[in-house]
Amino acid sequence: ADVLTGSKFKSESKIYHADANYNFSHLTDFADIQVGGSYRQYVLNSFGSVYTDKNGPIDYSELGVYTQIQKKFLEDDRLKVTASLRYDKSELFDAFFSPRISLGYNIGEQKNHNVRASFQTGFRNPDTQALYIGLNAGRVILLGSAPDNPARENRLFPINSAIGEAIVGGSSIQFSGTNAYSNSFTASSVSAFAASQNPADLEIANPSIVQPEQVSSYEVGYRGKVKGFVIDASAYFNQYQDFISTVDVVAPFYGDVELSETVPGTNIPQAVAALAGADFQAYRAYTNTDADVNSFGAAIGVSTKVLGGFDLSANYTYAKLDFDRAKNPDFQTNFNTPEHKVKASFGKTELVKNFGFNVSWRWSDTYIWESSFVNGVVPSFHVFDAQINYTVESLKSIFKLGAANLLNNEYFTAAGTGFVGAQYYVCLLYTSPSP
Repeated sequence: ADVLTGSKFKSESKIYHADANYNFSHLTDFADIQVGGSYRQYVLNSFGSVYTDKNGPIDYSELGVYTQIQKKFLEDDRLKVTASLRYDKSELFDAFFSPRISLGYNIGEQKNHNVRASFQTGFRNPDTQALYIGLNAGRVILLGSAPDNPARENRLFPINSAIGEAIVGGSSIQFSGTNAYSNSFTASSVSAFAASQNPADLEIANPSIVQPEQVSSYEVGYRGKVKGFVIDASAYFNQYQDFISTVDVVAPFYGDVELSETVPGTNIPQAVAALAGADFQAYRAYTNTDADVNSFGAAIGVSTKVLGGFDLSANYTYAKLDFDRAKNPDFQTNFNTPEHKVKASFGKTELVKNFGFNVSWRWSDTYIWESSFVNGVVPSFHVFDAQINYTVESLKSIFKLGAANLLNNEYFTAAGTGFVGAQYYVCLLYTSPSP
């Protein structure tokens, strides 16, 4: 498809999903044991407007099964151990086993302090766009890399230079997306070449076909009550392998990126001539990065009662992607998460008889947004929310009046999307009498 010729997105794609789970806890006293599974069938049918399915729907399936065992130990069952194993198989990729183990321990006579730790492995199959998209977004063609997809992204392109017409033998060329993976330069090196005119600045891209992403995750946490404060804190570290990303590449219409083929009668590499003559196509290709990618973060929430029964709470979330963008300028991680977020709230369920209120404040840090269609910066923002509620016992109803973003400080949470303004609402909640 080509978004430059108008808005023509059309999709009748479908997903068929089924899952089942059975708990054996009533059959054994040894431990709580569960088994389950899921099956998903994708049928992509965008008529060529998004995916490379102009000649008919694309379908593929995924299957998963798992088992979990949970056992309590020590006096008063203070220690809880949970272990699980999951098997997943996509018809496009090899199977994966994902083990997980977690420990939870209750401290204190009242068991009002809980510490927890877990280790788990997991994976992420490439989504439908990473596999089968084929969309001309203007500056680049978005290209999925399921094994059979790049060859279907096949278009007729004009040749812009006389040298190119002589080499290809015409004023146009039928060009396949396979070149993005087998005969391409990194986009950043092409920009460097355009500035320097030095072919030594060109770097071969030739990204690999996308594979499932794997992760090893470690987490620790605590929840408890300390002198009237309820505290919930956690921290995590994720280590990725084959992190799914996109890379911007440039494929010349003629010549090899090893620069071994030259323009007849000269020592000028054909690929260099193609770049100089604007005879090339840029792609944003889905692949996996071999760069080190880690993420880590923490969260803490505190709540308490103040001033004779008012509820006061606050939480803070920290999230950080450890990825060297300077050394990998052509890769996009699509992490799209603010490094810092804060929320605080204050209220009382019954300020006076049948009347309560709550106000909250939310703040999000500036962060980089990356996507297939647009990259940009999402500025920091803060908003106030408020709600009052009144209970009418005779009607068994609660009236609510509130606002999200009360002061109408417009903000957005993704590059290329519209602003979010104030939202005001009135709600009537009816509570039916107990049987």
